[in-house]
Amino acid sequence: MNNQKEVHIWYVRYQTEKVKQLSTDPRVTAYQLQQAEMELEKAKQRVTKSGAGSSSSASSNVILKVPKGTRDFNPAQMRLRSDVLSKITEIFKLHGAHQIDTPVFELKDILTGKYGDDSKLIYDLKDQGGEILSLRYDLTVPFARYVAMNKISSIKRYQVAKVYRRDNPAIARGRYREFYQCDFDVAGQYESMIPDAECVKLLDEILSCLDIGKYLIKINHRKILDGIFEVAGIAPELFRGVSSTIDKLDKTPWAEVADELKDLRALTPAQIATIAMFVNISGPLPKVLNILMTNWEFMACELARQGLDDMMLLIKYVKSLGIPDSRVVFDLSLARGLDYYTGVIYEAILETSAGEESLAVGSIAGGGRYDNLVGMFDANKRKVPCVGVSIGVERIFSILEQKRKDSMKPFDVQVYVASAQKDMVEHRLRLASMLWDARLKAEVSYKPNPKLLQQLQYCEDTNIPWVIVIGQDEVARGVVKLRNVKDRKEEEVSETDLVSEIRARLGISVADSVKPKCLENGVGNETTK
Repeated sequence: MNNQKEVHIWYVRYQTEKVKQLSTDPRVTAYQLQQAEMELEKAKQRVTKSGAGSSSSASSNVILKVPKGTRDFNPAQMRLRSDVLSKITEIFKLHGAHQIDTPVFELKDILTGKYGDDSKLIYDLKDQGGEILSLRYDLTVPFARYVAMNKISSIKRYQVAKVYRRDNPAIARGRYREFYQCDFDVAGQYESMIPDAECVKLLDEILSCLDIGKYLIKINHRKILDGIFEVAGIAPELFRGVSSTIDKLDKTPWAEVADELKDLRALTPAQIATIAMFVNISGPLPKVLNILMTNWEFMACELARQGLDDMMLLIKYVKSLGIPDSRVVFDLSLARGLDYYTGVIYEAILETSAGEESLAVGSIAGGGRYDNLVGMFDANKRKVPCVGVSIGVERIFSILEQKRKDSMKPFDVQVYVASAQKDMVEHRLRLASMLWDARLKAEVSYKPNPKLLQQLQYCEDTNIPWVIVIGQDEVARGVVKLRNVKDRKEEEVSETDLVSEIRARLGISVADSVKPKCLENGVGNETTK
């Protein structure tokens, strides 16, 4: 029995590794991955059935892994993530956005019917408290619920939080089941296309700031798409389903999309041919507008003309905001499959060149206008127009991790306090406290009598640039030795000048290292009159 169980355990580990490899291979189909996952589950069941043994032996056979579509992050990865999120948040604030937060789960009815075909990817939770709940699929629908519930008529907000999707993951391409979204939205009644243009500007600023490489911002309009469908003779109730299929063009060949339009959406060959004629059109905004305006059948559609009017305004505003023409493309194949979009839609993609296939992660940001979503939650059907953009930050992390994999550091300590003799703990702690109070990133060994060579080696291994070295003689004279880790040169510095000397060598101004007010007199201390 034990030998049989060991075989089952070995096979589970083998199958686990196989699923992991398949999930990162872009050539593997969803069906192939699903079959491998089913085989893994069967293998696990065989282990359970053969598990007649002591509790201690059973626990030793537990396979340690994170759930599919999730991952752990090491210190170097977390430092990168923190830097990226900090830059994105600063740009959100630059545009006057206020931060909000919403629960990680919502009433299931709140999320139902908002995501089209993607509704099947929502994680439903068991009823454990008298309510039927689901994990949030995105941050947009919860935001609309928040606006309706709090009777808000206008707000500019941002939110950085995790969302959950029961999707087939591809870890190497930044596709997870648990991941962060960074959302910026403007809610309220404003002049046409001004907030929309600001969202495009904000998106351009963020992608430029993160230095991820060349990118394109693709723009389209839901009314233009609906106009195309109307010209093709498609019934209005089929528009959203057709949009969901068209949305797959960024990762699926046209032949497969056409098959789905025929088999799943029940379109005729003539209707499919009309759609094909339009969705192949892309290019600079003015060029595509001119092409559309010469199509008399398209221009006879009221919906299409409304979309064109919006796009003409957007062209003017985007130009005024200084966004280069080379980074903005009018792409009629862009559909954004979610049901709630009503106007301008946009998506950012990373442009890859030869030899950069590993960085091809698809869309890295997207958004658009959704004027009817808040009204779906309001008892009086109060309409609050909204437009927003969501940064696909996990895919950006994947790109930057691959670009910087040889230079990523786990932390950014600026100075290390070392001792050259025994019984120096209190003196090391005193100097470390002085550095922390000056808002300098410092570290000190927890050992009572660490060896100097080990301390210096630690600084070299972790790229700490400066070391303070003290001994009994230095303490008696009120000085320290300030050592440059890179060239190993030392210089004697007075303790009273230590902070200013380190700041000068690090290029840090006093303003950059001001102590937070909460630490000036101790946290929670209050002065009385």
